[in-house]
Amino acid sequence: MPTRSLTIDGAYGEGGGQLVRTAVALAAITGTHLHLQNIRARRSPPGLAPQHLAAVRAVAVLCDARCDGLELRATEFDFAPVRLTGGDFDFDIGTAGSITLVLQALLPVMTHAPGPCTVRIVGGTDVRAAPPIDYFMHVLLPLVAQMGLKAACTVPRRGYYPRGGGEVRLAVVPATLTPLELTAPGPLLAVGGLAHVANLAGHIADRMRESALRLLQDIDVPVVIASVVLQEHEAIGNGGAIVLWARAQHSVLGAARVAERGVPAETLGDSAASDLLADLRSEASVDMHAADQMLVYAALAGPGSTFTARAISLHAQTAMWLIEQFLPVRFRISDMARLKRIDVSSRNST
Repeated sequence: MPTRSLTIDGAYGEGGGQLVRTAVALAAITGTHLHLQNIRARRSPPGLAPQHLAAVRAVAVLCDARCDGLELRATEFDFAPVRLTGGDFDFDIGTAGSITLVLQALLPVMTHAPGPCTVRIVGGTDVRAAPPIDYFMHVLLPLVAQMGLKAACTVPRRGYYPRGGGEVRLAVVPATLTPLELTAPGPLLAVGGLAHVANLAGHIADRMRESALRLLQDIDVPVVIASVVLQEHEAIGNGGAIVLWARAQHSVLGAARVAERGVPAETLGDSAASDLLADLRSEASVDMHAADQMLVYAALAGPGSTFTARAISLHAQTAMWLIEQFLPVRFRISDMARLKRIDVSSRNST
């Protein structure tokens, strides 16, 4: 049963879907009765979109939560978790809403489940304004694995806007997370990547790949980017993406772009490679997007985590504020030459 109640202003800071997903995940883990209000108040339209609703409902299943007011475009709801559970689950977003955004809500909860947990999610695997599934697999999961996470992810089928229909399976063995001490990435070992398309001309993937390789040609480590044209049974709809990852001695950094109508393939490849190069040249231990996503795991591991990024986004600042409402931790941001350093300490420490 919930041990305490908490009201969260969903319009705080960045005020988007990340706040909703993180709030319900932390409520499930901590057993907090959550009242979330002013949800996405500054968005047009405001309230819960299908992918936000799918994420909340999925987390609710994993903690047997009682939910009041939970519906499409709701601007407030109550979420009362009862108990975490393991097992096998199927969730269908019903649109091309991002599967990775739903996984952002589910993964912390699955890590704290009382037994092994497997989810199958149907929706969009590579959609705009969300991390492509390859970023989730090749960047986020390896970073959290350094903290003790035991997870395996497969993609039986890709799905794109507007049809969706992609399928992702994630299996997690619960584990006690340990703090992540990552002040420097260490020497760069290799750069990898994937440029893919489905139901589009194969040269689009080749052009994304070649443009990225041109920008990365001066890196003094192996750079291997695959170019793949998916077969009919491997994807639903038209789409594609390029995801790059740089493996260093102590870390993994990534960058990505999703294909969109009217944007040349060369622009996508250049943009992804430019982002990756900026992070590598700054000597950040994680890329800016990972910095946002790692905060919840760093806090759940307790005091002691530290990592660096070349900038702290409003997303990250909002997540820090939110996490501190649920957990007895404090985040500290300090300047380090070209970097920002994030440290996690106990709320009671001085």
